[in-house]
Amino acid sequence: MSTPPVTVAPPAPSASTSTTRSYVVVHETSYAYDQPVGLSRQIVHLSPRALEWQTCRSHELRIAPEPEILSVGDDAFGNPLMSFCIEDDHASLLVHAESWVDVTARVYPDDASTPPWDEVRARLAYRAGRAPDPADLEASRFLFESSRVRNKRELAAWTSACFPPGAPLMAGVRALMNRIHEELTFDPKATTVSTPVMEVFERRRGVCQDFAHLMLSCLRSIGLAARYVSGYLLTHPPPGRPRLVGADASHAWVSVYCPGYGWVDADPTNGLFPSLEHVTLGWGRDYDDVIPLRGVLLGGGDHELDIAVTVTPVDEYEKVFGEPFVPASSRA
Repeated sequence: MSTPPVTVAPPAPSASTSTTRSYVVVHETSYAYDQPVGLSRQIVHLSPRALEWQTCRSHELRIAPEPEILSVGDDAFGNPLMSFCIEDDHASLLVHAESWVDVTARVYPDDASTPPWDEVRARLAYRAGRAPDPADLEASRFLFESSRVRNKRELAAWTSACFPPGAPLMAGVRALMNRIHEELTFDPKATTVSTPVMEVFERRRGVCQDFAHLMLSCLRSIGLAARYVSGYLLTHPPPGRPRLVGADASHAWVSVYCPGYGWVDADPTNGLFPSLEHVTLGWGRDYDDVIPLRGVLLGGGDHELDIAVTVTPVDEYEKVFGEPFVPASSRA
């Protein structure tokens, strides 16, 4: 089996040359029900996570009808989480999230400076009588199958071409990311939110969520710890065309545990390492851990769902929305 070519990493930005960009992310979810809903309980993952390279300067969540807020805090993975309940009859539900986020360029390790991937696998493997490093132990919960990620021998065999014995971890991650980007076709009509990862692997088609689940399955199948990352990506309209309200979408990528460095993000949909144009909401074992809005309701019958996402630089906000940007914290 031939090994896919490993591209040479571009020079990593130094701290002195790093830049910061500010974005406004508007994520609007609306449901229209055929029949009245008598009770709705929902969990919301729509607040950007505070990170070394990301600062959420303001966040506002507007819900209609007005709910009872049940809790605000963090989930088991440290992601911001809010839950609410609506007990009055209602025929529609609107959840409008607006976040002002600063994102700073990240510094990634050189491929050659990262430990051999098979040594990382050995570190993460359980051995009786050996006390694991605390960071390794924390990472180990992302080694196993989850509801949407599978550890399969055929995936391990396919992935092994990108991870020859002794290869630096980052070199293997880069090769796998590029292989998925090059060999799979982005096709929104090929899958649904429930399409199994092995079907995506066989058909070689899907969307960002599918590519992330496939890369997670590949990495976990060879004994590496990797987690699903939920967020947004700044998109660029065609030359001469305006940025459109609601034309964007949620995005997904992966993060791989690299001892001595931490977690390394990789975006197989676009074949790049996230930096200035990715906004992180949170992470988990797979999509099910960080669904933006999920819950249960009584009644409703059939429904229509509409999701509109807009990611825009702060300095373009007025041109896109027709009014100056006013942070939520500054509104009366």
